[in-house]
Order: sequence, then C-alpha cells, then structure tokens
Amino acid sequence: MKRREFITLMGGAAAAWPLAVRAQQQAVPLIGLLSSRSAAESANHVGAFREGLSQVGYVEGQNVTIDYRWADGRYDQLPILASELVARRVTAIAAVGGNVSGLAAKAATDTIPIVFIVGDDPVHLGLVSSLNRPGGNATGMSVFTTELGSKRLEILRELVPNASTIGLLINPNYQGSARESEEVQTAAKGIGKEILVLNASNEHEIDAAFSTLTQQHVDALMVSADALFVSRRDQLVALAARHSIPTIYDLRDFVATGGLMSYGTSFVDAYRQVGTYIGRILKGEKPSNLPVQRAVKIEIDLVINLRTAKILGLTFPITLLGRADEVIE
Repeated sequence: MKRREFITLMGGAAAAWPLAVRAQQQAVPLIGLLSSRSAAESANHVGAFREGLSQVGYVEGQNVTIDYRWADGRYDQLPILASELVARRVTAIAAVGGNVSGLAAKAATDTIPIVFIVGDDPVHLGLVSSLNRPGGNATGMSVFTTELGSKRLEILRELVPNASTIGLLINPNYQGSARESEEVQTAAKGIGKEILVLNASNEHEIDAAFSTLTQQHVDALMVSADALFVSRRDQLVALAARHSIPTIYDLRDFVATGGLMSYGTSFVDAYRQVGTYIGRILKGEKPSNLPVQRAVKIEIDLVINLRTAKILGLTFPITLLGRADEVIE
C-alpha cells in the first residue's frame, strides 16, 4: 500500500470513529424519573425502581441511563422539570411521588411513554381511558393513600381515647387533600370527635400550623398522605416532639426518624413495578397495552415507635401492639 493511500484510509477511519461512538451512545436509552419528593428520602424507593428495571435486563450505567428530576415538595416546579425531560428526548418517564407528578408529565407530553404511581383513580384524574386498556401514552400503579384517613383516625382514637379535638394537617395544593379531609371529618362525626383542619404548603406554614395546634389545645394530630410532608418529615417529627402531640403519619419513614406511629401503604413494590413496566416499554411494549395495576401487592403497615411513646408518656394498648407490623423499641 502506498503512503498516500494509507494516510487516506486512516483519515477516513478517524472520521468514522466519532460517528460510531455517537451511534453506540445513542443506542443506550435515556429514561427520566420525575418525582415530587426529594432524593435524600427516596433512596430505598429508587433502589426498588432500579431492581424492577434489572428484572427485565436493564442496569443503570450499563445499558440504560436515568435522568433524575426532584421537586423537593415544590409542586410548582414539576411542570418545569417535566418539560426539561421532554426536551432531553427521554425514551420514557417514570412519574412518581403522587398524582401531581403523573399529571405534570402527562401535561408535558402525549407521545413519550409515562409510567406513574398515583393515590387516586387514574381514570378520574384523566391519565388513562380505563384501567385495563389505558390508551394514550400513560399507564402505571394506583395505590391506597388518602383512602386510609379514616383508619388512621380510628387508630389514633384507640391510642388517645380522651382526645376531643384532633388536628388534620393537609396540603391544599394536593389534589387528594379535599377528599381525605371530607372522609376524615365524616368518620369523626360518627365517633363524636372534632377535626381541626390545618393547611400547610411549605415549611413556614408547617411551623404556623403547629402554633395553631397549641393555641387551640388540639389533643392529637393526623398528617395527610402527601409528598410535601414526606420531604419535610424531619421538621414534622421535631415539631410533634417539641409540642408533645401524639401524631400518626402515612409512611414508616416518619417513625424511623422518631415519629410516634404510621399506618399506610408500602410503596416499595409499586416502585419496583414501575421499573418493570419501564423496562418492558424499552423492549417495545406500548403503555396503552399495559393495564394499570390497582395494587399489585397491597402492604398496609402499622408501625409503632415505643421510644417516642415513652417520651410522650403514652402506653400503647395491647390490642394495638398486637396488630402492629413493626415495633421500634
């Protein structure tokens, strides 16, 4: 081979090499994870999501890339974050952390596949046409959240039977708050209890709500199922301790950080199923053909923290302890 021909050949190979690399990079799908929650308190759920992906052959950093977008409880940021994912041309979006994430993703795109986790009926929310045949570009998981409010009230009354007024902390910006408030107030009338509804949509309003609780001599508190409150769980647990008010939450995360007790759905399996659905979509399935799972695996856990109870001077009834799924001592 002549020197000129050799140089020409090598030059062509060098020019083709970047194209080959770019083609290889483009072959790795990019998926977006949109959440109303924060990264710090979602580690175990993200781990379950990755596990679901791996079950269908996708491992982050190897054959799939995940672009995370966290709203940190600021719901007004979700439309912006969803638009950023659409601009990045992600292959699919996992919209988690409540109804608000799914709605923001759906508003941002009607073509990119979306897999959501919601606490209400996704048909009523307008995310899908039906549970069995979603149609459109969205499907996902629907799990119990706000529907458990009356049960939390019952558990709180069992622990503090003499409580005459019980507070209910809700985020007025969350769609399910009105329904949960109505459900709890209806249940309270049936057992002769008064409910004081307190609104909070940021950390300053949470502080103000606890001041109101003290001024109104509220005997116990229920914290609504809401991603904002999960992201502010350290603040809520600290305030409940400072004001010595027995409080029930919806997630174990609160109790693990010193909260008194929780009763609610475990989301771990739902996140795992979202990962599995995303993986199936990457393999070519359409969200319109993947039925919405009402609850693949319902795990409604009652978690009790005896250390916190002792600090508050409370004694759990044997009947309540016997029903607990986990007791932290």
